Amino acid sequence: MSNGFAAGSLVAARGREWVVLPSPEDDLVMVRPLGGADHEETGIVLSLETVVPARFAPPDPTADIGDHSSAKLLRDALRLGFRSSAGPLRCAARIAVDPRPYQLVPLLMALRLDPVRLLIADDVGVGKTIEAALVASELIEQGDARRLAVLCPPHLAEQWQAELASKFHIDATLVLASTAARLERDLPHDRSLFDVHDRVIVSLDYIKSDRRRDDFIRTCPELVIVDEAHTCAASGETGPRHQRHALVRDLAADPERHMVLVTATPHSGKEGAFRSLLGLIGPDFENLPDDLGGEANRAHRERLARHLVQRRRADIARYLQTDTSFPARDDAEATYNLTPEYAALFDDVLRYARAEVREPDARHRQRVRWWSALGLLRALASSPAAAAATMRTRAVTAGADTAEEVDEIGRARVLDLDDPEEGADVVPGADTDTDTEAGAVSRRLRDFAQRADGLRGGADAKLAGLVGIVSEMLEDGFCPIVFCRFIPTAVYVGEELTRRLPKKLGASVEAVTGLLPPGEREARVADLAAKPRRVLVATDCLSEGINLQDPFSAVIHYDLPWNPTRLEQREGRVDRFGQRADQVRAVTYYCADNHIDETVLEVLLHKHRAIRKALGISIPVPGSTSDVIDALAENMLLSAEESITQRLPGLEEQLRPAAERLNREWDAARDRESSRRSLFMQSTINPDEVASELEAVRKAIGSGADVAAFTRAALTAHGTGIAPWPPRPDNLVIDLSETPPEVRDALGTLGADGEVDKVKVRFELPGETGVTVLERTHPAVAGLAGFVLDTALDPQSEGVAKRCGAIRTAAVARLTTLLVCRFRFNMVSTVGGVEHPMLAEEAGLLAFVGAPSRPDWVDDPGQVEALLDAKPSGSLTPEAAHRQVRNVLDARQHWEARIDAAARERAEATADAHQRVRETGRSRFGSAGRLRVTPQLPPDIVGLYVFVPDVRAGQP
Repeated sequence: MSNGFAAGSLVAARGREWVVLPSPEDDLVMVRPLGGADHEETGIVLSLETVVPARFAPPDPTADIGDHSSAKLLRDALRLGFRSSAGPLRCAARIAVDPRPYQLVPLLMALRLDPVRLLIADDVGVGKTIEAALVASELIEQGDARRLAVLCPPHLAEQWQAELASKFHIDATLVLASTAARLERDLPHDRSLFDVHDRVIVSLDYIKSDRRRDDFIRTCPELVIVDEAHTCAASGETGPRHQRHALVRDLAADPERHMVLVTATPHSGKEGAFRSLLGLIGPDFENLPDDLGGEANRAHRERLARHLVQRRRADIARYLQTDTSFPARDDAEATYNLTPEYAALFDDVLRYARAEVREPDARHRQRVRWWSALGLLRALASSPAAAAATMRTRAVTAGADTAEEVDEIGRARVLDLDDPEEGADVVPGADTDTDTEAGAVSRRLRDFAQRADGLRGGADAKLAGLVGIVSEMLEDGFCPIVFCRFIPTAVYVGEELTRRLPKKLGASVEAVTGLLPPGEREARVADLAAKPRRVLVATDCLSEGINLQDPFSAVIHYDLPWNPTRLEQREGRVDRFGQRADQVRAVTYYCADNHIDETVLEVLLHKHRAIRKALGISIPVPGSTSDVIDALAENMLLSAEESITQRLPGLEEQLRPAAERLNREWDAARDRESSRRSLFMQSTINPDEVASELEAVRKAIGSGADVAAFTRAALTAHGTGIAPWPPRPDNLVIDLSETPPEVRDALGTLGADGEVDKVKVRFELPGETGVTVLERTHPAVAGLAGFVLDTALDPQSEGVAKRCGAIRTAAVARLTTLLVCRFRFNMVSTVGGVEHPMLAEEAGLLAFVGAPSRPDWVDDPGQVEALLDAKPSGSLTPEAAHRQVRNVLDARQHWEARIDAAARERAEATADAHQRVRETGRSRFGSAGRLRVTPQLPPDIVGLYVFVPDVRAGQP
């Protein structure tokens, strides 16, 4: 370093010792206290303060003598406190999540690509956000990227921000339509907000416009994640999807930019759209043969497989001897019948709609009336509230200039598109009069609206049936989400459920719709999640991407979606990894005498579910789904004057061509998807490689089992009561009532400042309501590890872990010495010709047998590790223990060279490991093709423990 202090070296300043961190300026030394956490990092200005090299003090047997548990406690506290791992997956030490083994596969794939171009297309609910964020975190840690942009639908932006901050310690700025003006307010005229904010979460719908996209492309970060990437595939049409595709295509045109695309539905049913998505990760992939089977296409498959990971839940439910639990699925259907009053209004509205669409007029006006009539009928099927609101609202299509624009708006507001924009849950409006004060249409609709108002409550059989379904779910222990199509329906259902649900159930009800900004939506869901029994009523503003598996375990489709993909998106909010319930329930609720519902259910939804059951994955709906809806609408609106409760004449004949074509396309899509998944089953990363790297990570920084063992041991040593919490042995109740205040302070929120005495914890996901999951970087674990290490290093503290000790034990046959070492490395990678220095730390165990003046080193790591579990079989007097440790320290000149050699070996092994997972020739390693790793000598002897053989136990 230009300031004279390499990352990882030790210095003394301000009366204490520090570890040097990478520093951005010559006159500044960034440091962290020995054993300190990230929040204790500080900078020292060399021109103002004195900083000198320091050496780590050896253990002092006059003050540091401890018992047999000290070595293990100290080693675990040391490695659980590391945030700068020396291993090839550096981000693993810093992130606040313990990835499932299968989630490491995309990361290992990414590290072998330069630049990273990756399409993560795993099934719904397996953790694609974690997989993409792992890639981003590692690239940032390694210096391959400094700036990051996540492009996502606006309703997912705050979730991305929270996930990156809480799990990956990446702070990102939200760039949305609601935040951009504030962010730009104080910027210099020649600076973009993307020049100022290095890490951003950007709304795709905000940034895609022609007015904003060019500036974003100019200033876009070198690392981009695109969530819900299927919405950016080319469609051959103009409009929002085309704008999104053009934006991402132009970003991908930069050959140096890292791009990670994330979607659960990479194939929209249209081969061209899928190819365009592949083209975003590599231009050549857009022109691959349609059929990639056979030996002739092996090279194409192998090349694409380096960039594409696509797995079903069944593929990863058991991976590397690790089970990932997904809930069982209980699907059911429930029906209701229209009351006579509701049916009468439906029939009158249907006659009105038929008359409207048959009225001769210019094509533009006809299309306005068509969509208004269809939207009116769909709103009436949803609820009296949605119907009345639609009848009193001007049609959204009325202001369009062309028939084509009318159709585009009508599809967005009435149908269920794969990629809806904000506002899709707003009622479409039905009033097409230009003079809304005096028009006959307006007067007729207002009369209908008054009748609809009278159907609220008692005359609404749909609502009455819902009350029974929700009550039954609550009694069975489920917490449901009721999905509605329109905002007025959700508000109405929420109010009625609050009033009608039996008081004995004690259920809290909240409605969340697109009227609320995304932050308010999440806040309301969070408030509801704190209630013991809860019901969420929501529109599809919460159906995609939002994780709701923690507080909810069931879904009720109050309004049938007209797109099976929406059905899957809704259910995917609760049916995913991390769901605490063993079973989730999904109820499809429909009108038994409304043949619109019947047709949608039979032709679309049942077929979709049958394919998912057969393949274990969802197949997006082929393009001709709209043909089915068009045929249904034409039959309903253009047929004779039959009632809504009667099967419409000629429906089967009119639907048959569209339904048969849809079935053929759907079956072909199913066959293509099945073939493609067999072709692209992830084979570029050998499971043995994943197992090897996973084991290396766990060895370096500690596993979930190590966290559990350390937490139990450290808390017990501090007088904390711990008991299992049936029926799960890995759940614990921690009684903090007798825990010292300083330890409770170290536990942070888990200690709750002395307010809560008993807390329930477990050590791996999924958790349960009221249970805290303690993973490695949870503040309570980090605080406890830091406290144990700090008190061990401070000779004035009476910590539970001591830096040295001696015991008599039957576990050894000869006098054995164990050294707990901290290796510190200065790592330097080269990115774009610029050196990127990094600090790396590693805990190591070394042992030798025999006299310390003639050490015989133990080569087997397993034998060395086993010494941590050695139990005393006889006592040594304090004087004897002191003497044993002093003898080893006095002979230091005979064994310390081996410690330095071990540090050099570890540095070489670290460089090799980084090279191994990235393959050779990566540009990040500079012209030499290797990462430069330099050990800081001498290593720190954190702990020294002597094991005296117990000859009385029969040992020689």
